Amino acid sequence: MNDQSGFSRRHFLGGSVMAASAPWIIPSKALGRDGAVAPSEKITLGVIGIGPRCTYDLQAMLKLQDVQCVAIADVQASRRDAGKMLVDKHYGNSDCQLYRDFRELLARKDIDAVLVATGDRWHATASMLAAQAGKDVYSEKPCGLTIELCQQLADTMKATGRVFQAGTQRRSVPNFQQAVRLAQTGKLGQLKTLYASVYMPTLDNSWLPGELTPSRDVCDWNMWLGPAPWRPYNAQYVAGKWRGYYDFDSGARLLDWGAHTVDLCQWANQSDSSAPVSYEPSEKGITCLYENGVRLVLDFLATPFGDRGPNWMTRLGTCPVRFVGTEGWVETGDSGDTEVSSPALRSELQDAAGKVIGLDVSAHARNFFDCVRSRQPTVTNAEVMRNSHVACHAAAMSWMLKRALKFDPITQKFVDDEEANGLCSRPARPWT
Repeated sequence: MNDQSGFSRRHFLGGSVMAASAPWIIPSKALGRDGAVAPSEKITLGVIGIGPRCTYDLQAMLKLQDVQCVAIADVQASRRDAGKMLVDKHYGNSDCQLYRDFRELLARKDIDAVLVATGDRWHATASMLAAQAGKDVYSEKPCGLTIELCQQLADTMKATGRVFQAGTQRRSVPNFQQAVRLAQTGKLGQLKTLYASVYMPTLDNSWLPGELTPSRDVCDWNMWLGPAPWRPYNAQYVAGKWRGYYDFDSGARLLDWGAHTVDLCQWANQSDSSAPVSYEPSEKGITCLYENGVRLVLDFLATPFGDRGPNWMTRLGTCPVRFVGTEGWVETGDSGDTEVSSPALRSELQDAAGKVIGLDVSAHARNFFDCVRSRQPTVTNAEVMRNSHVACHAAAMSWMLKRALKFDPITQKFVDDEEANGLCSRPARPWT
């Protein structure tokens, strides 16, 4: 598919067959018959960073008949090898190529799109380098460690014209879509309060004890750190225990769930092009206010650990959201079930053909690859990501600074607060 000249591989194949002096026997699947997709028409996919979450994403993408994973880049040999085993087993060949440095993968002209599923510290930088290399990008969330990186990422996607999908897949899951529809169509009356479940924030600047750094072929520690500040190697970091450390994590961990739940609240309030204008922290959560008067509450108590707080009436799995209006409320979560405040609202819910859990990326991945073909914006395109992520980061800063903050969604700066604006970016280590 990746051919900027307009002379596609499909046309090349057709021309070669016609030019041959002797008859060729072409397998039907090579020509796209019997429901198969011809290799020349497949979207070629590269993977940057393959851990548990990426494996989950990739398993869904491998099922798509018009997508072909051809390469994996990861700084850890064990993860590279496991990824290759997964891909080669699925296709029944040994064609998947491996790279330690993802820049070598990006240099390949035959790759159309990439799945970026590194740790948080790499998401924005890897995505921007991919876009500049002419690749479309599906990035796991949080997509940027800071407000500035989220802004730069959105600007880069616009400047390069690349298709971008943030991995906030709940926008493509039916029960969340139905809850948003109730909010947007006035079935709840006038919207008053939106509740987004988030983790209890943490802020940890400590270091794990230094250990002997392995060889670059086993684990390229410098490349693993990337733009994050240097610190000594410890095997727990590369095993996934980096979460919670400020140098590696996004917004005091608020974006672990908030990138999903705040995003859904933004959507319900039809605020994809904006963000709340004020943020006020407390022991129980962070209360934000939109310009239209709707409140957004980031609730620390709505976690799977222990009892839910008073804002939550049901247990509907992880990442619950709750939308409250003057005429009723709706609440839903990753279980796929939905609760509403009245029989009248219940009658508005449509029975899905089958329950889809909130972690399922199948429809979200399908939307991305369809947009790779159509060049239309995805459901969580770069501008949607920018504003929902910025809202999360701004809320996290109010918690870290322990005071109320005012924010201008147009300039995307804090109002009369130099210290808060100083936290919108972090120094990047020269990792190259």
